[in-house]
Amino acid sequence: MPLKRMDNVGIVVNDLEETIDFFRELGLELEGRATIEGEWAGRVTGLGDQHVEIAMMRTPDGHSRLELSRFLTPPVVADHRNAPVNALGYLRVMFTVDDIKETLERLRKRGAQLVGEVVDYQDTYRLCYIRGPGGLLIGLAQELS
Repeated sequence: MPLKRMDNVGIVVNDLEETIDFFRELGLELEGRATIEGEWAGRVTGLGDQHVEIAMMRTPDGHSRLELSRFLTPPVVADHRNAPVNALGYLRVMFTVDDIKETLERLRKRGAQLVGEVVDYQDTYRLCYIRGPGGLLIGLAQELS
């Protein structure tokens, strides 16, 4: 099979510090930070001259990563943060947690808001969506069995 793995999911944010703190509270670890700029970077993204601050966050198991990006130049051109769950495109990322109730209590202190309700699915999962920093849509799942 030619595919080896999925390296990361990228999320563009307004406030890098707030978002790092939020995902740390959720349980991700800051793997590293960097500034990306220069002609080579613009060739990869097709954006031309760019200046981006990034932070790579890693899940505790080490298998998944989030790349948080704050664009300084060029400016952000679209905002999909308030799109409903059924909108086209990449909208959310979901994490499995030990205890949704406890996780929600911790994340509410960092501004998280429950989107709908916490719901049990077939006695297998407890699920919910929250809005995190800057309105990011995040799913939480708790295995029940």
